[in-house]
Amino acid sequence: MDAADFSAVLSEVRRFVRERVVPVETEIDEKDEMPADIREAAKKMGLFGFALPEEYGGLGLSMYEEAQLMFELGYTTPSLRSMFGTNNGIAGHVLMVGGTEEQKAQWLPRIASGDVLASFALTEPEAGSDPSTLTTRAHLDGDTWVINGAKRYITNAPLADVFMVFARTDPDAPRTRGISTFLVPADTPGLTVAPRDHKMGQFGAWTADVYFDDVRVPAEALVGGADGLNRGFSTAMGCIAHGRVHISALMVGMAERLVDESVAYASTRKQSGKLIGSFQLVQGLIADSMTDYYAGRATVLEAARRFDSGEDTKIGPSCTKYFASEMVWRVADRAVQVHGGAGYMRGVAVERFYRDARLFRIYEGTSQVQQVIIAKALLGDAARA
Repeated sequence: MDAADFSAVLSEVRRFVRERVVPVETEIDEKDEMPADIREAAKKMGLFGFALPEEYGGLGLSMYEEAQLMFELGYTTPSLRSMFGTNNGIAGHVLMVGGTEEQKAQWLPRIASGDVLASFALTEPEAGSDPSTLTTRAHLDGDTWVINGAKRYITNAPLADVFMVFARTDPDAPRTRGISTFLVPADTPGLTVAPRDHKMGQFGAWTADVYFDDVRVPAEALVGGADGLNRGFSTAMGCIAHGRVHISALMVGMAERLVDESVAYASTRKQSGKLIGSFQLVQGLIADSMTDYYAGRATVLEAARRFDSGEDTKIGPSCTKYFASEMVWRVADRAVQVHGGAGYMRGVAVERFYRDARLFRIYEGTSQVQQVIIAKALLGDAARA
């Protein structure tokens, strides 16, 4: 995107986040629902397709540009990003990376506009950070595929129009092979979405289990057509690598907000007749958080640059996701500490962000899985000895 146009997009999103979304954060948290006017405004701004190609109605942002946009979106409740994150990220990228030209033409314009909400159905009760162990199966019956299984914690499942479903199509193949991806409309007979989950935080972002009981889809529902058969795992890993940089940038935006909240509180709250910002131990907490934020921002931008160039699409995404998720958790914890008792009260921003931040160390691959990915990539055969 032209630099001037991109700068205008960032400015518009910043105003939208700070003037429209921040004032209703408490309402979103209490009602566990995103206001309809916020959803419609996001559609009009093109936020449902910022990472999708321009030829399909998206903004076509690079990873580096996307990271900067996520910094702005991360300044408010993460449920805002979650509303359109799967369209741009792991769900939309399934089609970008592995779809046929016909599938892209049929689905991507509607996904980019927000007219279709796409969901990424990979995680299962016994297959989370290691999706290679998934047990959902699909077999060919004449000219239709029959899918059976269950998925867990699927983002936007209660609202989704279409699911990108990963199922084992060759049960005799090694774990990372024999997996394919299917486009399954939400109204397909046999597909059932359970009631939405009751989570610790990130209210307004809905997740739920999804069940497939003899769900039948036509042959053309196989993502990538015949060439996509048994290639679903590699497609998923490519989408998840992009998602790790994407979500890391979101955490940096949240860290910036937490620093701002801490500074504002320490600059106005008095204890023993003094502003608590004059206490050196409080200053230390804020200085550490600012340093964490600064390091996280630099790490994400470098990972995004190397992702765009193709230099590093594996170690970098895992490194930045691991660092950013642990970083924002430290910053959130310090923010509550700076606020003292007020930081433990509902309705105070840092209390909500503290609950929201905890999930980042789990989804898109736990911190422990990122450690394993990084170590194995560096050590090679030595890690498997």
